[in-house]
Amino acid sequence: MTLYFGSYMMDLLALVTTLLAATYVYIIWTFQYWKKRNVPYLDPVIPWGNFENPMSRSVSLSEDIARICQKAIAKGWKYFGMYALTQVNFVVLDLDLVKQIMTKDFQNFVDRGFYYNEKDDPLSAHLFSIGGNKWRRLRTKLSPTFTSGKMKSMFSTLADCGLLLEKYIQNSVDNVKGNDIKEIVSKFSTDVIGSCAFGLQFNSFVDVESPFRLHGRKLFDGGKILDVKVAIGNAFPNFSKAVHLTTTPKDTSDFFRKVVEDTITYRWNNNVTRNDFLQLLLELMDKKSGAMNGITDNVGYRNPNFFLTDDENKLTMDEAAAQCFVFFVAGFETSSTTMTFALYQLAVNQDIQDKVRKEIKIVLAKHDNQITYDSLNELKYMKQVIDETLRMYAPVPFVTRQAAEDYKLPGEDVIIEKGVVAVIPIQAIHMNEEIYPVPNKFDPDRFSEENKAGRHPYAHIPFGEGPRICIGERFGIMQTKVGLTTVLRNFRVTLNKKTKYPLKLSTKGFIPSADGGVWLNFEKI
Repeated sequence: MTLYFGSYMMDLLALVTTLLAATYVYIIWTFQYWKKRNVPYLDPVIPWGNFENPMSRSVSLSEDIARICQKAIAKGWKYFGMYALTQVNFVVLDLDLVKQIMTKDFQNFVDRGFYYNEKDDPLSAHLFSIGGNKWRRLRTKLSPTFTSGKMKSMFSTLADCGLLLEKYIQNSVDNVKGNDIKEIVSKFSTDVIGSCAFGLQFNSFVDVESPFRLHGRKLFDGGKILDVKVAIGNAFPNFSKAVHLTTTPKDTSDFFRKVVEDTITYRWNNNVTRNDFLQLLLELMDKKSGAMNGITDNVGYRNPNFFLTDDENKLTMDEAAAQCFVFFVAGFETSSTTMTFALYQLAVNQDIQDKVRKEIKIVLAKHDNQITYDSLNELKYMKQVIDETLRMYAPVPFVTRQAAEDYKLPGEDVIIEKGVVAVIPIQAIHMNEEIYPVPNKFDPDRFSEENKAGRHPYAHIPFGEGPRICIGERFGIMQTKVGLTTVLRNFRVTLNKKTKYPLKLSTKGFIPSADGGVWLNFEKI
């Protein structure tokens, strides 16, 4: 028995050793890719390539990419090759080439090249990650949600959430212990998305255990294991799907799908219509074939084929849930992140805060001191503050575009081969001192009309650019303006002693956040 066990262990050890050796050789071979094609590159390190080990990061992901790009910029490169595990990336620094890939030749760069698993992880197959004809179909169908008319119709709901934010600050702030501004504005953003997307009252300011806030935190505080899973999924998509790799926690996936399913079922059973994002999705679903199998007077019963359809022009329940999911995730996290860093900078730069507040009071005085859709559009200096915040703390530090076919870079003797992912390093572009002198200085005047006119139009792309520009950009800006106006018109914000200064970014997550949080004091004025 001992001999048999020993033999078994030796065989297993030999197998593991062989697999590790094969993996090592494969990585070494992959890391020759850009050298063989005479494309400038930075030397990778086994096994993570040019990135830090996600299990032991010393800087945030956005800072890591900016660091890599700064080395290339210092060498005068317009583009360079990079490695993320075994995934080869073509990083574009020249803004004319950025425009070429994102807009002019978009038809060859429709897909992002992000890993998603529609079968095992249906919520991952949302508008941000999918590509090809499916993306085109969904983008066309969902675009009407974010027209000016739709924004105006949703505005009263958004403004009501602003009143809840104002009431919370008046009654609940504690300037001794300090106020975690990210948590406060995240509650506001969560309520906004709940009302405007789901037509539901999330009550985040009252319910400290709101499941939407809990799942929201879980998604963005996923930890190092999630970072590794995402890296593996992007580097080995076919293998990852074969082993059923998922990147959305199962309980979160089940929760969001159930919320969407229950809400849609209720609306159809009771002929309820609301002017929100979910209503548009409902209208894109097939209420006839198969869909009605899941709807009865007793909502508790659900047919296994609930909302399944073979019509590619109609949404399935999983597709609808995925779009609601990404609207929630992107809507609440990016806006709350922007508000957090904007208020931090305004607390540090009191003269800029005073200028913003003065503009708010002048504009609102012309609108009966009410926050309205039209009054927000008049807040020009606030928009400059938001733009400068988005420059310094881009919520999405980079975007990707995958080549559908071999592509010759205009004016260059370089081919981006089919399947290779082009990386647009947004944060690195925003912090390039050749474009923005003294890039670490917070200066909203960079975004005056005169200064913007003197820069390349692709020098500031916090929402991406081209046909795949963020579909919710206008909604996000509107939400951010409501939040900032609500806070600043009645309160002065200053740094609490719990805030680490100067600010250091957390090494966790994809979207930037402050290490230790941003803690503020509120002074009623």
